[in-house]
Amino acid sequence: MPQITANGIQIEYEDFGNPAHPPMLLIMGFGAQLTLWPIELVEALVERGFRVIRYDNRDVGLSHKFDGVKAPGIIKMTILNKFGITPKVPYTLEDMANDGVGLLEALGLEKAHIVGASMGGMIAQHVAAKHADKALTLTSIFSTTGNPKLPAAKKEAMKVLITRPASMEEDVMVDHGVKLARTIGSPGYPADEERLRDRVTTSVRRNIYPEGPTRHLSAIVADGDRREMLQGVTVPTLVLHGEDDPLVPVEGGRDTAASIPGAKLKTFPGWGHDLPMELVETIADAIAAHAKTNG
Repeated sequence: MPQITANGIQIEYEDFGNPAHPPMLLIMGFGAQLTLWPIELVEALVERGFRVIRYDNRDVGLSHKFDGVKAPGIIKMTILNKFGITPKVPYTLEDMANDGVGLLEALGLEKAHIVGASMGGMIAQHVAAKHADKALTLTSIFSTTGNPKLPAAKKEAMKVLITRPASMEEDVMVDHGVKLARTIGSPGYPADEERLRDRVTTSVRRNIYPEGPTRHLSAIVADGDRREMLQGVTVPTLVLHGEDDPLVPVEGGRDTAASIPGAKLKTFPGWGHDLPMELVETIADAIAAHAKTNG
């Protein structure tokens, strides 16, 4: 696996497809490694004529870890936000956006199609808003605006997301990962049990770092409401969202599209907060069509 220094830290990344083809940067979400982008989706995008780059965000996978840097508790951050006070956090979503931009620059790429999922969508929104010269297009997948008036995640989805496994034993970690995937996954496209367990096992064996998600969460909470920022986005934007997402309800996608001038919205029944095999071709078609039309 290649690593490169970007934005002052080491970033683990993978590069697929013809280097001469238009680049597409995939940004994954909260606590998730680059491998959560299904290789089938990566290959589908390559087949549609793109050079596809996926990478581990800071504090996850094989990228730089901010060991020993403490984040404020979620309760404290929530209270501060209610009073309009931005909590001090180890790093921000803008910092994470700068990582992605730094990766492009380190690879010698002037621009790319930017695709982000969940927290990765929030990071991608920052790229489009603050580094428009680096973004050919933006695709925001099951993400949101930070609007506090939007419906919250279902309690069971948030609980399993922020609950740490009972131990670091592999079987315990895998069971926890499978439970998380089932809880936030697509009710219309339930994952095959054997395939899901194999995927989670591979992820656990690749890297486990429980401290990273705590700092990721602090960056999300501290970012607050992005609607004003999104009003200034001029990059052609596509928003994709599942109508049955228990973690980031579809209203988040609708609000994202409504906040970005000219953005197009596509929602799908039965789709939750994952990237099911049954929707890989559909998702790849939507991203590729948007990129080719506007790139």
